[in-house]
Amino acid sequence: MYDLKTPLQNEVIASLRVGDMICISGKIYTGRDAALPKLVELCKNGGLTTHGIDLEGSVVFHTAVSPSGVGPTSSNKAEIEESMPHLSAAGVRIHLGKGALSRDTVQALSEYGSVYAVIPPVTALLESKTIRRRPVAFEEYGMEAMFELEIIGYPAIVAAAQGESVYE
Repeated sequence: MYDLKTPLQNEVIASLRVGDMICISGKIYTGRDAALPKLVELCKNGGLTTHGIDLEGSVVFHTAVSPSGVGPTSSNKAEIEESMPHLSAAGVRIHLGKGALSRDTVQALSEYGSVYAVIPPVTALLESKTIRRRPVAFEEYGMEAMFELEIIGYPAIVAAAQGESVYE
């Protein structure tokens, strides 16, 4: 088990392999189908600092944030999967979600020094490990807005790293 704290160092990510169990603490960001393409646009337009978002060494969790908690959404939705290479290039080191990714996305993660980890769909457990939450962008999307979470001990399993995927 690797205990990881954000912001993540490139050397740590480079040491991860498919099947490794990780436990993430620190600040992470959330986003789903609506928010992630807009986040990519913020990266391209230099608008991250307007929202106080720093993606270097960060984690993006593919989820919505509701009063009842958080749980992973399918990462292989077009809007989410297409955002992953761009966000990795901008500094995201771990993408959290569920489901298989395309070979192209797995390769892009490897090229940008990022990994994809699946997180169990256990909303109650994750809610108990979420210390603080605040919306940082796209508040008009309600629970699908982009949030910054402060977490302690989120469990996950590396599903794609160094050009390999557990789904192949």
